[in-house]
Amino acid sequence: MIKLDALLVILGLGIQIYALFDVARKPQESFLQWPKWGWLIIVILFGLIGSLIWLAWGRKQTGGSSGPRRPRPPKDIPPDDNPDFLKNL
Repeated sequence: MIKLDALLVILGLGIQIYALFDVARKPQESFLQWPKWGWLIIVILFGLIGSLIWLAWGRKQTGGSSGPRRPRPPKDIPPDDNPDFLKNL
């Protein structure tokens, strides 16, 4: 069986790797306080603490009702499913 210490180390490494890839994938405009390179340095140098700081305060929150939504572009509907087209028949 895996000891609790080993499980915590694996969990900590997983969080660090997730945070590192999350910072690296995000576009520059999605960062709040510091630029992308600053967050990369924080996550790499401070390890688990830096990763938790990134996950808690570094990124913009997605979802929720924090701001206005952009309207979705209209989907292409085939004629046999389009009620406006069927009304004109």
